[in-house]
Amino acid sequence: MVQIVALLNDTGEFASALRFATLHFLPPWARVLIAGVVGSSAIFIALRQFTRSILAPLATQRRESVLDMVYAHTRRQKGLKVVAIGGGTGLPSVLRGLKTVTSQITAVVTTADDGGSSGKLRRELGVLPPGDLRSNIAALADDEALITQLFQYRFSEGGLEGHSFGNLFLTAMADLTGSMDRAVAETGRVLAIEGRVLPSTLQNVTLLAEVRIPGETRLRRISGESQIPEAGGKIERVFLQPDQVHAYPDAIRAILSADLVVIGPGSLFTSLLPNLLVNGIAEALRASNAYKVYVCNVATQPGETDGFSVTDHVLALEAHVGRNVFDAVLANDHYPTRNAGENTLYVLHSPDDQTIYQRYDVHLTDLTDADRPWRHDSSKLARALLTLYNRAPAGRTFALRDGSHQGAAVNGQVGG
Repeated sequence: MVQIVALLNDTGEFASALRFATLHFLPPWARVLIAGVVGSSAIFIALRQFTRSILAPLATQRRESVLDMVYAHTRRQKGLKVVAIGGGTGLPSVLRGLKTVTSQITAVVTTADDGGSSGKLRRELGVLPPGDLRSNIAALADDEALITQLFQYRFSEGGLEGHSFGNLFLTAMADLTGSMDRAVAETGRVLAIEGRVLPSTLQNVTLLAEVRIPGETRLRRISGESQIPEAGGKIERVFLQPDQVHAYPDAIRAILSADLVVIGPGSLFTSLLPNLLVNGIAEALRASNAYKVYVCNVATQPGETDGFSVTDHVLALEAHVGRNVFDAVLANDHYPTRNAGENTLYVLHSPDDQTIYQRYDVHLTDLTDADRPWRHDSSKLARALLTLYNRAPAGRTFALRDGSHQGAAVNGQVGG
């Protein structure tokens, strides 16, 4: 082709067209500049189209622009480091609220569950109970609506009756990877969760309680997390068996490096204390420079915290793990009757009892979910926690993108 063009040019044919096409009439610096601009523009357009073709399916699925997705991801990556400790249905409410502002979330979850599907798998296959791990993985999942439905799905008949899909998935993954902690980590990658879920311990533990039964002079010892609320008495003390249970090292490291630690919400004796009683957890909390908040339940739990006030919850924690484990107490002060039903008994605060007000920053605000007022609203809870963190001493601040998490109405602040 080059020889043909040269031949035509030598004979004088098409000479003017070739000179025009090659911009030969312009000075050399102008031709170089134009060629550079045209080439750079072509590369930019090609890369833009390529990027759109790759990310378009993801953007369509998420129903938001690629730019918004990248911005939100970058903002979450720069968020504060949060550790949330608990289990049951309470802890996921913390994760759902905070995952919108930070991806540096670590959930430390109890492994003392022995009821339902988790209990069956634990007894029959010898695995760590996957139930609480499953619920919190679902709460941190990228597409929680679908993942939650899938992971929480329970088989209603046949040999799998009573088992949830998520429990079976984690059990199978544990068999493939060799341990439940690796199974949780790999499942988190598969589901693209925002953060990490860690067991508080990898040891096989049993939760026991000493319960005062009406009409009996001696305390009755109850074995098993699922059996304790069914005993029908007042729980005096809970403890783990074996008594020397070592914490999962990554959980300790997460607590020591956290900016904010949230303890609860969740069942006081069967979800929160089984974590705090693991050797090393309470000690790490005392050593951590994080701002540590205990979130009290909205409603009392039958068979476990009947008649408990906010103060009763705090005193029960202190009786088991001592003081100086947390800095502040966050509790609900709104008691709606709409959608509450007849069985909801709210945890009331005790304004005349200054016992805990002298030792902690006590914060009261509306934390109730409109549809299920016995539970926490994730958004309200996240706003309150971030407001507390921003008001905390030692110059802690966390800048938010907009005002949606600023100015939460948090009342009753008392210096600790």
